[in-house]
Amino acid sequence: MLTESDILKALRDCYDPVLPCNIVDLGLIRSVTITRDLDAPGTNIPGVPQKHIIELSLTPTQTDEPSQAQLVAQITHRLAGLETVSRTNIVVLETPIWTPLNITPSGRKTLGLDGNPNLVQIR
Repeated sequence: MLTESDILKALRDCYDPVLPCNIVDLGLIRSVTITRDLDAPGTNIPGVPQKHIIELSLTPTQTDEPSQAQLVAQITHRLAGLETVSRTNIVVLETPIWTPLNITPSGRKTLGLDGNPNLVQIR
């Protein structure tokens, strides 16, 4: 069974177009919804893996179209590589805006911000 944890693990391979950190640790992912794709080829045939539709919402670090398009393409292609994903729908949220306070402790360490949780400047 495909889980949110599986999706987030795969998304750790996707990086922000500007910041050198994966989108999960940057805190860009706002929600993940997984539903069975009842129209996928092979549904209910024994031995054929069940396919899922992934609904994902995220807040990007950059508001320009090229950066957002790059981010959406990365996510779409990465999740298409999972055998049990048939389709991914991505919603790019304008609010709430992303701030460095969304970064996980692991992401802060990657970016060299781990010494100060209130530090917003990235070296």
